[in-house]
Amino acid sequence: MLEAGMKAPEFTLNDKDGRAVSLADFKGRRVVLYFYPKDNTSGCTRQACAFGRTYGEYEKLKAAVIGVSKDSEASHRKFAEKNDLPFILLSDPELSAIQAYGVWQEKKLYGKASMGVVRTTYLIDESGVIEKVWKKAKPDTNADEIIAYLKGE
Repeated sequence: MLEAGMKAPEFTLNDKDGRAVSLADFKGRRVVLYFYPKDNTSGCTRQACAFGRTYGEYEKLKAAVIGVSKDSEASHRKFAEKNDLPFILLSDPELSAIQAYGVWQEKKLYGKASMGVVRTTYLIDESGVIEKVWKKAKPDTNADEIIAYLKGE
């Protein structure tokens, strides 16, 4: 997994509307890049809605919010519409960014091991360097923790 102080890996992925979005598009701006397992699951929905609820605060702090999962563009479109999500959702079915950021890991559920996305959030600074990492981010508190950090609280 990547650590603070490391250069954030570049990526270009499609958003829910099929438009290509690159990390380079946000040069000069902080980016909250959060990786989550799956659209429309309880934890992922709570996390996305928390980012949606606090999105105005992120805009005031001049930070972009980008969610990434391996779900399809169509799945992201439905997820965003259903939950009124105002931020960018990127589709990574080939796991290119997911693997580059080290969040594709072995997970255990009920004693059974499988590979999947470990919920992780990266704060990337204006020059493209990872400023902070929230490993195993909590869906209900992650959005507020990042705002507090951005405000220096």
